[in-house]
Amino acid sequence: MDEGALFDLMSWMSPAWPIGAFAHSGGLEWAVDAGFVTDRASTANWIGDLIARGSAHNDMVLFVHAWRAARAGDRDGLLEIADLGAASQTSHERRLEATAQGAAFRRIALDATGASAFDRLIEGIDPDDLVYPVAAAALFACHGIALRPAATAYLHGLAANLVSAAQRLVPLGQTDGQRVMLALRPAIIAAAAQAADLPDGDPFLAMGSACLMADLGSMAHETQYTRLFRT
Repeated sequence: MDEGALFDLMSWMSPAWPIGAFAHSGGLEWAVDAGFVTDRASTANWIGDLIARGSAHNDMVLFVHAWRAARAGDRDGLLEIADLGAASQTSHERRLEATAQGAAFRRIALDATGASAFDRLIEGIDPDDLVYPVAAAALFACHGIALRPAATAYLHGLAANLVSAAQRLVPLGQTDGQRVMLALRPAIIAAAAQAADLPDGDPFLAMGSACLMADLGSMAHETQYTRLFRT
């Protein structure tokens, strides 16, 4: 990557990029309340499972196919992937989390990034149906960010936000939070590499989750008595 592309990628995945990620815990708040996440090790295990075989895995499938469609200028293909992304969310709160961040990412990208095909490709997708991985992948592809570093940066940002939530919920100290990120490094790198090697074809066939408790937790969070996060 050249310095300009690296700078853009770091900017778009920075906590300063205003998509409201800080308001979401991806169901982690319920996991802490229910006693499944209680310390550094269980935090790393929970997030690592989401990356390897849960909602983050499905994000990667959407991300890769959206990146490829945007890179090829295939607007119809990108619209189909966007539809799949909205339809595949397993609960109301997962859909809220994915689309709220996707719509915010789109708004700031249109206002704060340079000219590209992003505006044309993303046009026609209802903001309520645009999930975050599709919006991010399309922008990265339109600005020439290679797939492998783009996927790695996306997963790093997702994991960092969950670790930040865990620091407030478990709670974890700052040092333990960074130890969790270090423990997640192999899982993130492996997931990005696996995603980049996905074959072309129907992305639905590559989707799936073995993290049933996390999906149920995102549903249970809706009626949780005390909540710090939207999801």
